[in-house]
This record gives sequence, C-alpha cells and structure tokens, in this order.
Amino acid sequence: MKKFGLIGNPINTSLSPALFRAGYNGKYAYDLIEESDFETAYKRFMDGYAGINITAPFKVQAFERADRKDPNCRKIGAANLIVKDSAGLTTAYNTDFPGIILSILEAILPESGFEFFNMYGQDFSSVSNMLPTIYGHRPNAVIAGCGGAGRAAAAAAASIGYDTLLVNRTEAKAMKIAEDMPEFHFRTGEISLFREYLEKADLLIYTIPERIPEMEGLDRKIFSRPGKIILEANYRNPSFGPAEQEMLRECEGIYVSGKRWLLYQALVGFKTFTRKNPDFVQMAKVL
Repeated sequence: MKKFGLIGNPINTSLSPALFRAGYNGKYAYDLIEESDFETAYKRFMDGYAGINITAPFKVQAFERADRKDPNCRKIGAANLIVKDSAGLTTAYNTDFPGIILSILEAILPESGFEFFNMYGQDFSSVSNMLPTIYGHRPNAVIAGCGGAGRAAAAAAASIGYDTLLVNRTEAKAMKIAEDMPEFHFRTGEISLFREYLEKADLLIYTIPERIPEMEGLDRKIFSRPGKIILEANYRNPSFGPAEQEMLRECEGIYVSGKRWLLYQALVGFKTFTRKNPDFVQMAKVL
C-alpha cells in the first residue's frame, strides 16, 4: 500500500492526517514525519513514502531538493508537496496556489470552489476575463506578508487578474518577490499604510501570522468597499476577530477562513498524490 505523509516542525496539531483519512476512508496511510532537521525528514520520505506534504520550515528546502518542479511551484520558489515516481525521481508542487484561487472563486462566483475544480480542474485561464465584469472594474488585491504563503498568494491573485500590491513588515522582502516574478508587475507598499490599502482593496490576503499594530481600531469605514473579500491564512488564531468579521459582513463583504484555503489545497494535493478524487464532502466535515 502506498504511504503518504507530512514533514515539518512542529506538526503534531496538523489537520492533514484527518483530512486525508476522510478523503479516502482510510484506503491509504498518511503519517506525520516530525523532525527538526530537514535532511532527516527528507530521508524518511525517500526511504518509505510515495509522496509528502511539506509545511514550515521546510518549503524552500524541499523546493530546492526536488528533481523537477511544476511551473507554478518554480515561479513561487517554494513547495508544499512532493511526489516520487517509480524511478525515485521527485517532482515538487505548490498546491497553495490553486487552493487560494479556489477559495477566492468560492467567494465571488455562484459555484463553489469544488464545483469549479470539477468542471475546470486547475485551468483558471477564464477567470481573469470574468473579474472586470463581476467587479465593474479591474479589481485590486493587497497581499500582507511575504513569506512562503505570501509568495503563493501574490502569484495566485495576480494570475487571475488582480492588480496586486505587496506589503510586509520588511519592505525589502516584498520588493524581492516583485523582482522574482516580474511578469506580474507587482507594486509594493509600506506596512505603515496598511489601513489605507485595506480600505481601498477589493481583496486582502492576510498571511502574517499575528495581528500587526496597524490593525488596531479598525472601523466600519475600512470595510465599506462593496464586495470586499478578506482571506486569512491563520485559521487557528485569526487576526480579524468576530467584531471585524461582522463589520465586513454588514458592509456586504466576505470573510474567508484559512480553513477553506487548507481544504482546497488539500483537495488538489491529495489528487496529485493518488490521481483519484478524494471525498470532498467528508473532508469538509473535518473542518
């Protein structure tokens, strides 16, 4: 029986094993491979597993180690999934990229992200043509945080047609992403202007793991742009609390929990592992 797993540290509270069991009703094994050293974790994968998910702090090292890279993964420069073939060669993927896009599409289209995935797979070529019609203008996105998740979020938003601004506590990291992906024409900004950027944004993807000082005292005016979407990576301790989520809803905006991102990247990732669709309904129940 093929075995799959997750490497990273710490990962003892990860939902990935439960999602995988739900997706395939226990047909395949899925283990947590928790090691403080990347080389040790990677050797365990190579010795006994057909594929692995990768989480912090190993996404860049895994990307660099893989024999081949999927085009989106190569663009982003970080991997969260590696598959090994029968010859022992490895291919790296970044399923955060489609997971983010499917989470956004679920918020703006009548179909769910799962329905879109069933119809089109990972072909998002039609989406950028839809957005100006949906919004009535070319929409803009703000990506807050420029780590591995921020890189994936930036590429995802820009690839489906958002005019994308990158902000980070260290602006040099935002500028580095812009330099690494010149085809997207990213703009960069200062974190001190976060409130101004948020007020004008059609989409905010917040990947900073904690609440920044610039978020204190957010008021209804900040959320008043119709149709504003906020997607937050941290689903365990979100920086946008219940009061802010309620203000957003009252202004006809949409808050998307990072659990949807987690769910959709798992949907794409698990199919990449097995070449078979997991049970999406059962996976969603885990969350």
